[in-house]
Amino acid sequence: MISVEHLSKTYGSTSAITDVTFDVEPGEILGFLGPNGAGKTTTMRILAGYLPATSGTARIAGFDVHDNSLLVRQRIGYLPETPPLYPEMTVEGFLYFVARIKGVSAGDRATKITAAIERCNLQEKRHVIIRKLSKGYRQRVGIAQAIVHDPPAIILDEPTVGLDPRQIIEVRNLIKSLAGSHTIIISTHILPEVSMTCSRVAIINGGKVVATDTPDNLMNQLTKGSGYEIEIEGEAALAKQVLQNVAGVNFVESISAVGMHSHTSLKENQAYLRVISQPGTEPGKDIAAALIGTGFGLLEMRRVNATLEDVFLQLTTEEKILETETEIAEAKEGEAA
Repeated sequence: MISVEHLSKTYGSTSAITDVTFDVEPGEILGFLGPNGAGKTTTMRILAGYLPATSGTARIAGFDVHDNSLLVRQRIGYLPETPPLYPEMTVEGFLYFVARIKGVSAGDRATKITAAIERCNLQEKRHVIIRKLSKGYRQRVGIAQAIVHDPPAIILDEPTVGLDPRQIIEVRNLIKSLAGSHTIIISTHILPEVSMTCSRVAIINGGKVVATDTPDNLMNQLTKGSGYEIEIEGEAALAKQVLQNVAGVNFVESISAVGMHSHTSLKENQAYLRVISQPGTEPGKDIAAALIGTGFGLLEMRRVNATLEDVFLQLTTEEKILETETEIAEAKEGEAA
């Protein structure tokens, strides 16, 4: 349904995105995940036809976004980060206006508007002026305008930003209800949105796509899901030195008491550690033996699974490190010259 190949966008000497490539299958929800400034909005605007790419291609429903812009726009619903609303209009009046400019036939408008209002749970706000709506309801109106013409593809840029927890849940459930009958891309930097809404994820960092897969596959491939959280008696720094020498241990970090138990607090001479093991290893017994053998009191040890946050941090941190090393090398070359 959506195919992006080697898409790049530059502003003068600044590269916003570089060689972005991914596909979205019909009926799928893809989470386009990345930190602020990673290139998410630039990519969404290119797909929506609001911004031309410098190079590369993007096709939606078989049509090239650049060569067949009008045909593509007829087949997409687009919600930018700030919903494009007219605050002086009523919800129903605004949707009639949008349906007309999106080419919905006069005979179908009433039916499609009612369907969009019902899907977005706006029945009670149908005749309310938009400026009087809460932010959560305005976001629903924004989604309603994106789906009022029943497009096969929907592009949502940060659809839950600025909403309270209850509104986030409502919008999340609305988006999930659209899956199957629509192909959806959600651009976000909020990890729970991806893990709770999307069937697949593309992670972008520094303008480049660094991974594309299901959340579960990414977690298995990158971290193998293996790790331990440990509560000990003793000094954390010394325990970390001991554990780093255990075969199969990838890295060790200190965590707060809240990281292990929300109802506990850190006691004197106690430490909480997270140990991530290397792929294909099970160092649990060796970890316990190393701690006890060097005099630490092992109070608790439990296995934990990697999260999408772990994957995200691993990918984006590695990219930042690579960029930093490149910058250092370039600076040294400049000094030598």
